[in-house]
Amino acid sequence: MKKPELLVTPIDVAHMKELIDAGADAFIIGEERYGLRLAGEFNRDEIKEAIELAHANGKKVYVAMNALFHNEKVDELGEYLTFLASVNADAVMFGDPAVLMAAKESTPNLTLHWSTETTGTNYYTCNYWGRKGAKRAVLAREINMESIVETKENAEVEIEVQVHGMVCMFQSKRSLLGNYFEYQGKAMEIENRKLGKNMILHDKERGNKYPIFEDENGTHIMSPNDMCIIDELEEMIDAGVDSFKIDGILQTREYIVDVTRSYRQAIDLCVDDRDQYEDVKEDLLQQIEEKQQPHRPLDTGFFFKETVY
Repeated sequence: MKKPELLVTPIDVAHMKELIDAGADAFIIGEERYGLRLAGEFNRDEIKEAIELAHANGKKVYVAMNALFHNEKVDELGEYLTFLASVNADAVMFGDPAVLMAAKESTPNLTLHWSTETTGTNYYTCNYWGRKGAKRAVLAREINMESIVETKENAEVEIEVQVHGMVCMFQSKRSLLGNYFEYQGKAMEIENRKLGKNMILHDKERGNKYPIFEDENGTHIMSPNDMCIIDELEEMIDAGVDSFKIDGILQTREYIVDVTRSYRQAIDLCVDDRDQYEDVKEDLLQQIEEKQQPHRPLDTGFFFKETVY
């Protein structure tokens, strides 16, 4: 039985060393100018250092170029892709076809992973981008387990699934925090607004708290809960899903390391000793629950929902 890759989002190069020790197989890194919702900012020197560190330990590095690009950035894409190829990046994650076109012109041998975070909902779409040149498709977070398994069974490309962390619910290219909440009146309020980061949108009517932040790519509002599927890996492993992603955005260094270590144990046991996995998976879930921020309960996302609204 194939063991899926454990893919993690590190905060910096030093953090990568801890995550390698915790059992990560691969990393998604990048810089804000080209990548969306990164756990940490990596400039070019740090990308080169990260790739050298990963390769020395038998790990992989994928660089995020999944932003939505306007005309003023299009001419930069080929040069950035050439740099990534020169430092031996294992793949580039993209959503905008502009990256695909630039790669065909400048770096035709560079591996591409297609990811839009929203439209990877069926195997026809995944295979379409595979035939255009992508080696992997990242599935949307809003599809259920049955759809994931069916997609993998019919996919011509590798399939990546997020198994843990926050999910982006809303993104705008505009910086909305300057006036949006005044317009909303007293129904909602923000903590930590003066800090410009780690802000939380309160929906008092529903009792939810949504992490919210702004970067070069605009405003992002995240889910009120953290997805966690550590105790439900069997179907996806049996189906041969290629990569399980832990998204560490807005989490602490220690939290990401601890969660990575727990998923490493879960994946290894689920593949190598299914009976033991069944015995310990509830304990692994409880260990993560004990590390959760009080306002961020765990849930299973859309994995077991019949209908997506």
